[in-house]
Amino acid sequence: MRRDLRADAGRIVRAALAAADPSAAVRDALLSRTDLDLYDRIFVVGAGKAGGTMAVAAEQVLGGRIHAGVVIVKDGDPAATRHIELKPAGHPVPDERGVVAASRIVELCAKAGEHDLVVFLLSGGASALAPCPAAPVTLAEKQETTKLLLACGATIHELNAVRKHISGFKGGRLARIAAPARVLSLILSDVVGDDLDVIGSGPTAPDASTYSSAQAVLGKYDLLEQVPSSVLARLQVADDETPKPGDLMFEHVENVLVGSNRKSLAAAAVEAEALGYRTLVLASTIEGETRDVARMHAAMAREIRTSGQPVPPPACLVSGGETTVTIRGTGKGGRNQEFALAAAIDIAGLEDVLVLSVGTDGTDGPTDAAGALADGRTVGRSTVDAGKSLDNNDSYPFFEDLGDLIVTGPTGTNVMDLHLVLVG
Repeated sequence: MRRDLRADAGRIVRAALAAADPSAAVRDALLSRTDLDLYDRIFVVGAGKAGGTMAVAAEQVLGGRIHAGVVIVKDGDPAATRHIELKPAGHPVPDERGVVAASRIVELCAKAGEHDLVVFLLSGGASALAPCPAAPVTLAEKQETTKLLLACGATIHELNAVRKHISGFKGGRLARIAAPARVLSLILSDVVGDDLDVIGSGPTAPDASTYSSAQAVLGKYDLLEQVPSSVLARLQVADDETPKPGDLMFEHVENVLVGSNRKSLAAAAVEAEALGYRTLVLASTIEGETRDVARMHAAMAREIRTSGQPVPPPACLVSGGETTVTIRGTGKGGRNQEFALAAAIDIAGLEDVLVLSVGTDGTDGPTDAAGALADGRTVGRSTVDAGKSLDNNDSYPFFEDLGDLIVTGPTGTNVMDLHLVLVG
């Protein structure tokens, strides 16, 4: 029987997204606590692409016990709340709305006392959504620095090392501001390795990076002479370091991981097996240049088709992580669309093979698509030169013309990316 790979891929993606929904995890984390009635006041603050979903879940448990709350969300977040203010802001480049909202969060946390609880809802995207530039850095200068790091292909760990040290909010600083209140952070991971000090730049986590390591990131990508002079001036400050592991302040802070890419990949694998595929989860820690990683996945598809290794067809390979795109052209796209385009070139002509890449948050770069899918006929069906589109980082119009963009709209979650290889 010939399989409908596209329909199967859709079912697998939906299963992965359902597993990444933080609603139940947030509710369970709060319902499991026996101390919520012991606090004088409960403040709920947060930021991230899943902020709206997490805020709604928090309200379902805490309701009128919430004294005040502010959560920063990405434009277009459809969530609605009664006790928590949802403040939209810019992403991936921070904007003035984010500065105002972040200042409001700082204000609320500073009001919290010894007998209060601060619930912090954190998900991917918080670094950009909650900018709090530290003097002498301005918002415009932080925006410029972010753009330079994104364009050169810096990893999220490298990007956040710099962000934390030009911010008055991140790198554990928010926990310092909230002290001596108790802080409970519920965290949805969007970074490889689930490092708490990297997710959202770790506002309530001990920071392993330093001013020196932030300078080293700029040096690695030859940005020391390109970033604004105020950024270099800030990174040369030695007496204002972020709080480190072992700081007694963190005895009053509890960081709880409520969702991750691993959980999403596991759900995808279960669904694929239920559909009859022999399934292999490759890794949840995929990093590297997007087109190179995509070509590795395409090579595995060819190997399955020709030799039945590492698993015989019908086969499903599942992987996740966060790759990076070094921008060389002037086109429109995102890393998941570029992944699909690079794979399409390498699987051209193969029968019953499909490669898909999707961002679990529903957005991919500055586009309305979450990703794209490609099969052995993709390159032949297109009237556009696939290689030239790839060279120009112009994957969005390539797949738009074919009707092969994956458009989900905001998903209410964010646990990095999902890659699928299906061989029928």
